[in-house]
Amino acid sequence: MLAIIITLGLLVWLLAPVLMPFAVAAMLAYLSDPLADRLERLGLGRSLAVSIVFVLLILVIAAALLLLVPLIVRQIENLVLNFPHYVEWGRDRALPWVQAKLHLDPKAFDTDRLVDQIKQHIGSIGTVLGKISRSGVSVVAWLTNLLLIPVVWFYLLRDWDRLVAWIDRMLPRSVEPTVAHLARESDAVLGAFVRGQLLVMLALAIYYGVALTLVGISVGPLIGMVAGLLSFVPYLGFITGFGASLIASLVQHGDWEHLLLVVGVFVVGQLLEGYVLVPRLVGEKIGLHPVAVIFAVLAGGYLFGFLGVLLALPAASVILVLLRYLAQRYKQSDLYTEMGEPDSAIIEVDVAVEIDDGAGTAAQVADNRDKP
Repeated sequence: MLAIIITLGLLVWLLAPVLMPFAVAAMLAYLSDPLADRLERLGLGRSLAVSIVFVLLILVIAAALLLLVPLIVRQIENLVLNFPHYVEWGRDRALPWVQAKLHLDPKAFDTDRLVDQIKQHIGSIGTVLGKISRSGVSVVAWLTNLLLIPVVWFYLLRDWDRLVAWIDRMLPRSVEPTVAHLARESDAVLGAFVRGQLLVMLALAIYYGVALTLVGISVGPLIGMVAGLLSFVPYLGFITGFGASLIASLVQHGDWEHLLLVVGVFVVGQLLEGYVLVPRLVGEKIGLHPVAVIFAVLAGGYLFGFLGVLLALPAASVILVLLRYLAQRYKQSDLYTEMGEPDSAIIEVDVAVEIDDGAGTAAQVADNRDKP
């Protein structure tokens, strides 16, 4: 079993770029399988139920893209148009303030020299971009992966129950009850996390986008979408969105009123996330510490690239279930429950404590020989 696990891990590491569409399709199949099961319980066949769910979800995704893509394009155009104002604000106001407060050398933030260096490297950047544009292999591979996702998604969704039953039949009978129990717990954790966290991300993106727009931030919808998307990592979405909103408020308005409004928006957003959205939509079944979440995302990205980032938190949730099971087994083992013999190396001694009361020194002796 250890050799099989090591081999599978090595194959995942080697085939990470190829596995991307299959991992995304498997995640979509896992998320949509409960809907197909509900339609089956209503009397529909598996193929018909899967077809209905697949078509409906494709239409929902297409409608979302039709709504979001023009909005994102407009927000990016707005950001590009306002970019000179951001540069001017940073050069004329932010950098002088930092230099004055930290007593830094003005030459350390010489923007003119930085612009000259960028201009000097424009030629090499253009050369690299030209090579990338002339190489159509990456573009073809990207389009192939994109078109492969719905195909793999449909077939995995159609045969999902059969795949689960086949894996159950192939398990050794001696470990099948334990594996089935752990699989049910992992499914509960993953269901609570994946479905719940997606709803939390969507709710935060809508809230931040609408709230920042109402307080007068022109790029509020773009900041809201980024903050909601990054909220799966604890505090990353909040820090990114809050910092970007503060800069946008200072550049666009430059007064304390809008600055305090932005602070209020993110304070309410944190309260909403911590006390309403996460407890109701995700629940307490996962129990991953924020440090563990950050480590899982960074480690997954370092080992497997974007595939590792995509699967880091679901994998960490399953590992948490396994660790809980191992902790229970350890507490039931003789290693934990068996009482050992008294250690003869422990020698009890008298401890003398000196107390200085200011008027003199008195010694108080505590006899520990009769204490456990």
